Formats: sequence, structure tokens, C-alpha cells
Amino acid sequence: MKNREKKKKWFTWLTSVMAVFLLFVCCQQKNPVEAEGDKIREYAAELYNRYLFPQAIEQYQHYLDTVSSNKEERANIIYRIADIYFERLHDYENALAEFLKIKTFYPEAAITNEVDKKIISCLERLQRPEDARQALSESADLEPPQRDSRPGTVLAVLGDRQITQGDLDFEISQLPPEIREQFQNKDKKLEFLRRLVATELMYDSAKRQGLDKDQDVLENVFQAKKTFMVQKLLQEQISDRIKIEPQDVELYYKANKERYQEKDSEGNLVRQIPLSEIQNQVTRDLIQERQQQIYEDMINSYIRAENIKIFSDLVK
Repeated sequence: MKNREKKKKWFTWLTSVMAVFLLFVCCQQKNPVEAEGDKIREYAAELYNRYLFPQAIEQYQHYLDTVSSNKEERANIIYRIADIYFERLHDYENALAEFLKIKTFYPEAAITNEVDKKIISCLERLQRPEDARQALSESADLEPPQRDSRPGTVLAVLGDRQITQGDLDFEISQLPPEIREQFQNKDKKLEFLRRLVATELMYDSAKRQGLDKDQDVLENVFQAKKTFMVQKLLQEQISDRIKIEPQDVELYYKANKERYQEKDSEGNLVRQIPLSEIQNQVTRDLIQERQQQIYEDMINSYIRAENIKIFSDLVK
């Protein structure tokens, strides 16, 4: 009887030791789902660093859909998605939707104050000043939001803000190609960095003077937005309708030979410039002429469709 009890106690002890051992081993090994989640976040960050912003958003959303995480972490991931929409893609509607998601589902998150600021900024950029003022009055922290620095060495510090090598490279990459080429060596990049710093400092000064609420500023922002939207529309509609073939360039050159002549100071013909020498110029001229014609056709079609009346005889 005693032997049986001893064996039972020994078995119980051994089972406990094994359970503790297995628990220890499991704790040392990462949950496969958690490990996969780390890989997804790492991949999303790499896409972000490569300026593949829509793809980065897709991977962050994939992380939210597949990996179990606490509320604080989920709020931070959603904030990351929202910030990409806001800062990188300038898609303020989707950014606003993501920021509001944090406010609705994770109101206790530590980033709530930053979310409030970004909501106000989204509303301002969407030309919803009344909503922005309402959100401003509901926010406890009225300081404007700060964007996160891009990865890279810190090149300048402005109070609690930083300008990194990533920031500098990104801003230069947004310049037109012909201007971008001017800022490739170290001295020119340093000059551009000083301009960035100066712009930030003057922007801060303008805000302190209340110029962000100035009616002229708001009107110019609206007009700029309208102009960019029209340019985008024209770019999409006109580019799709222009197809230039080699024979088109040749016919255009023959029909406009007088435009491609060298003349002396008295206007006498010196020589006819052959097409082979000015092929690119003639092509550009033809494209510009067709663009102008399509533009005029678009204007006329819009006016007819909306039955617009223009009283030209009243113009003074």
C-alpha cells in the first residue's frame, strides 16, 4: 500500500516537473502567428521606406486582419495607416476615416491627442472649416499635429521636430526632374536643407500670427486645390486621346514648313531646316497643338452639356 502511494506521489511530482518544463520551452519559442505578424510588419515598413505607400497600407491592414494583438497596438497600426494616407498620399478622406476608427474603437489609446489633431487637419484640407472648428473645440490639446520623420540620419532639429536624410531625399524627389538634377551633390543638398528649415520656421511664425485662419490664405488654398483637380482631369483625359505616329509628325512638318526656317535679320530665308534636325521639336509642337484642340473641344462640350449662356456682348 505504501509502495503504491509512493509511486503515485512520484508520478504526480514527475508530471508537475514535465508540465513546468514544457511551459518553459513554450515560453522560449515564439508563437508562429506572432512571428508571422512580426514579418508582416517588417515587410510593411520596408515597403514604406521604399515609398510604396499603397502596398504598405495593404500589409498593415493584412496584419490587423490576421494577427491577434492588444488594443494599444491595433490603434498604433491604424494610426500608421491613417498617417500614410495623410502625409504620403494626401488622401484626406481615407485618412479621416482611419483616424475616426481609432476614436470610435480605441478611445483610451495613448495616441488620442495626436488623433484629434490629425482629424482637425483632415477637415481643414477637405474644406470643411465648420467641422474643423467643432473638432477643435472638442479637443483638449489644440496644438497642431506633427508628422513623423522619415527614416534616416537626423540632419536638423527644430524644437521637438527633426528633419532626417529620408525627409530631405523625399522632398528632393518631389521636384520636377529638370530641377531635381540641380540638387544631387552635397553642397546643393545642404542648400535645400537650409530652405526646408527656413520654411518650417517661417511657417511656425505665420501660424503664431493666425495666418492659417486668414481668409486670403483659405481662398488661395481652395483655388490651388481646384487648379490641381482640373490639371489632373486634363492630364488623364487629354493624354489618353493623343496618339502620335511618325507619319503625323512628317505631315505636320510639311504643313508648317515656314515655322522651321532660318532667316536673316531682314527676314529673308537662309535655309529650310530639315525634319531630321528638329524631329523632337516638331513632335512637341504637334502634341501641344492637339492638346489645345482637345482642350477647346472639352470646354465646348461642357458648355453645351450644361446649357451655359455666356453674354459676350456685355463684357467690357
